[in-house]
Amino acid sequence: MSKIIDQLKETVSSILPEKCEVTKIEMEGPEVAIYTKNPKSFFENENFVAKTAFELKKRVNIRTDKSLLLDQKEAEAKARQIVPEDADIKEIYFDPAFSEMTIESIKPGLVIGKGGETSKKIILETGWTPNIIRAPTQTSDILKGIRHQLHKYSDERKKILKEAAEKIYADIDQSPKDWCRVVALGGFKQVGRSCIFLETPHTKVLMDCGINVAAHSESFPYLNVLHLPLSELDAVVVTHAHLDHSGFIPFLFKSGFRGPIYCTPPTRDLMTLLQFDYIDVLAKEGKDAPYNEKDVKESLKYCIPREYREVTDIAPDMRLTLHNAAHILGSASVHMHIGEGAHNLVYTGDMKYGFTRLFNNVDMRYPRLETLIIESTYGGKDAFQPNRQEAEDSLLRVVKETVERDGNILIPVFAVGRGQEIMLVLENFYRNGLLDAKCYVDGMTNEASGIHTAYPEYLRKGVQRRILQNDSPFTAEIFESIKNGKNRDEILQEKGVVIIASSGMLTGGASVRYFYKMAENQNDSLIFVGYQGEGTLGRKIQGGLKSLPMTDEKGKTKALNINMRVETVDGFSGHSDRDQLMAYMRNLKPKPKRVLVNHGERTRAADFARSISARYKISATPMDNLEAARLK
Repeated sequence: MSKIIDQLKETVSSILPEKCEVTKIEMEGPEVAIYTKNPKSFFENENFVAKTAFELKKRVNIRTDKSLLLDQKEAEAKARQIVPEDADIKEIYFDPAFSEMTIESIKPGLVIGKGGETSKKIILETGWTPNIIRAPTQTSDILKGIRHQLHKYSDERKKILKEAAEKIYADIDQSPKDWCRVVALGGFKQVGRSCIFLETPHTKVLMDCGINVAAHSESFPYLNVLHLPLSELDAVVVTHAHLDHSGFIPFLFKSGFRGPIYCTPPTRDLMTLLQFDYIDVLAKEGKDAPYNEKDVKESLKYCIPREYREVTDIAPDMRLTLHNAAHILGSASVHMHIGEGAHNLVYTGDMKYGFTRLFNNVDMRYPRLETLIIESTYGGKDAFQPNRQEAEDSLLRVVKETVERDGNILIPVFAVGRGQEIMLVLENFYRNGLLDAKCYVDGMTNEASGIHTAYPEYLRKGVQRRILQNDSPFTAEIFESIKNGKNRDEILQEKGVVIIASSGMLTGGASVRYFYKMAENQNDSLIFVGYQGEGTLGRKIQGGLKSLPMTDEKGKTKALNINMRVETVDGFSGHSDRDQLMAYMRNLKPKPKRVLVNHGERTRAADFARSISARYKISATPMDNLEAARLK
């Protein structure tokens, strides 16, 4: 580490003139912090920062020397005076450990100012570097809690980043004979508990660490086969927030892991939301969670957010880049550059190669690629989805037919992803005069939608523009949010309403409670719009289940007859279907030399692997859980 710091100092000294008055250089995780007594010199020549970042191949943060920091109350007053009132500042707080003033604003562009002039003025007049973040246009209690938690523990996070830097930039002797391998710890020939162990002689990394919420047994990854204390893991990389990819991470911290978690900023926030909800759902069912809220909060401190296409050192022999996967907000495919170019791995995570109303197109191009790990949720030869227009037409038809007979419609959704996608579809119907029904949004979908409004830059341009113009489709007049389960019986007394509720597979939450109340009414409809996992109530109903036992309010067991109309409308999934997966393989640049297939039920994973081999003449293997594959 000291050798790296010495090299950094030499490089910085060769680039920055004495007038910059650099007083200290620190490594904060994968980033470089340069403290100066003359921040104005950096504004007068912006090439200083760009050239330094280019030479160091790292993100560079310029901070004012602590001796120049204005008193916090004075600094806040000065910042509010400098920033235009139209910026609508919601909150200002300070992180002395980073010499930062966090400004949360509805219009952060006005806090930055044209050419950065406003934020520069804040630095020059207060000494504090503005950390400018977007306030959600829709209330999100969990997002507020996350941001305050990060602020509360800023001193500890600074220490965490320094410790991470010592590991990232440790001195090692890399050899051309070094090997790398992956071990399948979960999510292979199944959907759920995704977890991949990536190992070299120097580094041990987990890519995802999820749970199978639908399973009564084998719910968690096979971490025990690692035969090492979890504290010896160097890092965790999370592709996206769904529990089958992020839900077991707090258990790592309960078991002694204290290393960095790399993910996008929205993934950090959404996975925290889902992990808290997982604990809550199990508590309501009288079950013990494998971790508690303290473990979730602890893991939050160790998150190091990365933006798409930002190259980041995460170990002495590993470099990470996250790419848009177009699955849910902040979802990413992982590119790993291993060794000195010895091997390049892409792990798609869950990805959508096709149109969605929420996201821009999935990334397809990588600088180098030898091994591809690709999902196969809909990889089977019969797993085709209708085109998007057909799907939307089918959804509208079922909703209208149900409304016409004075029935209500229940649409179970994943709170993150499908919930927002379906809301956009229904809002589009309403805006175009095709639907005149009240839509109630229940469960976590409201919280997740609020987080979406804090990250419009991750959304499709049209949605982004509407949020920035304070016209969020998630708060359109067609929607009414239901909090804390209130008024559910009153809602069902109405006629012709649409209810959007999580969970999407009827494994718990508001959707199940509505289902129990609606199931016996033949005028009502249940519409599935997403994947139903093996063993879930949703899959059983999809398969024709007509009755199930339930316990009434008096504790007596009775048969619940399913008389309501049950429909599955494909085409809204955040996963690629068979044609889209094959098109992804066809258009991926460069072509991999080897493909490992995961995240698909046994027959679909095997069929997809055979098809890849036959059509593209690439070695493709549907690995089993507990198998290992040497990549180099």
